[in-house]
Amino acid sequence: MWNILLVEDQTIVRQGLKVILEQEERFNVSHQAENGQQAVRIMEKHLIDFILMDVRMPVMNGIEATRIIKKRWPDVKILILTTFNDDEYAVQALREGANGFLLKTSDPAKLIDAVHSCMSGGLTIHDEVAAKVMPRLLQTSEKPKLDINFSERELAITKLVGEGRTNKEIADELYLSIGTVKNHLTLILQKAGLRDRTQLAIYAVTHGITD
Repeated sequence: MWNILLVEDQTIVRQGLKVILEQEERFNVSHQAENGQQAVRIMEKHLIDFILMDVRMPVMNGIEATRIIKKRWPDVKILILTTFNDDEYAVQALREGANGFLLKTSDPAKLIDAVHSCMSGGLTIHDEVAAKVMPRLLQTSEKPKLDINFSERELAITKLVGEGRTNKEIADELYLSIGTVKNHLTLILQKAGLRDRTQLAIYAVTHGITD
């Protein structure tokens, strides 16, 4: 079972999300927070696997909370909830290590799928906003190393990560075990000087590997 932290300042929205998520047997909404500061405090005291985080909140917004949480607890998965006009926030969240973002107008089934994808190692980017967000990522000033001697296998894995594939999907596509994919990813991140899978996905897009 996955322990989920909901971070949303509107009580009605938060309770609605809780009802949707707990339709899945593996999802346990163990904690809730009204802002990023509360979320950090909860993380300090409890074991959390996944965070569903609003981006616009008082006291501490979702971007700052993502930055702090990913720095201290890099393994926790974070999915950002956003609106169509919040694409700049979505870009910032991805740069801070968020595992994806989803529009608040998404239907419940899409939310459930997004959580599963994030927990499986995928990068979730809502289709309607991806076209607006990707050009912003291409403009990032945080350019990783360019002269990396990737093997053919490593390039293939990096391409699939950039396409948002999960470890299982990558393993199936390349006829590898999930463990082998994870080992390759560790080496790829080390070679590229990147922190996590999200940064690798951004790297793949910004350097044309997904073309």
